[in-house]
Amino acid sequence: MSLSLLSILLGAAFAIPNIYGILKPEAFKKAATAFPRSNPWGYALIGLSTLWFLYLVKQEDISDFAAYKTLMLWGFAAIGLGSAVYVRDFLAVRGAAVFMLLLAKLMVETARWVDTPWRLVIVVWAYVLVIAGMWFTISPWRMRDFLLWNVRELKRLKTLCIARTAFCVMVILLGLTIYRTAPQ
Repeated sequence: MSLSLLSILLGAAFAIPNIYGILKPEAFKKAATAFPRSNPWGYALIGLSTLWFLYLVKQEDISDFAAYKTLMLWGFAAIGLGSAVYVRDFLAVRGAAVFMLLLAKLMVETARWVDTPWRLVIVVWAYVLVIAGMWFTISPWRMRDFLLWNVRELKRLKTLCIARTAFCVMVILLGLTIYRTAPQ
């Protein structure tokens, strides 16, 4: 996947909920406050993240672990399934945290060979996701608190959604212009 396509997809995917927050702040607030303990979101995110991680492990060519690769795949699959079954408290946050880490890996690997300083927009965003993913993995209630802080006041909610949407528009524009023409 090219950095141009990735940035357009990321910008659009992250802009959609923020545009929704600008247009329907009360519905956005309700959805945001319900997310951390949402089992449907948790199952979806844990399942998607587990499958993505298993795909990455399967693609990895680690000669030191070649003999154990099948065992590792089964073990990681069991961990993903076990998390969904036995660790349901803040399951959506845990799934989102793992997804953030995997998405950050994709972002950094895609931006690695693009020869423009503007690639750092994606790389810095990826490292913010890494820090958030690790933080929310260690203490998942922090995402609940962060979301509650974001939506506590209507003015703050709209201001943050506008700022995030503006960032997403910038990322999309980078994908349509600079990333498309940058040497790779």
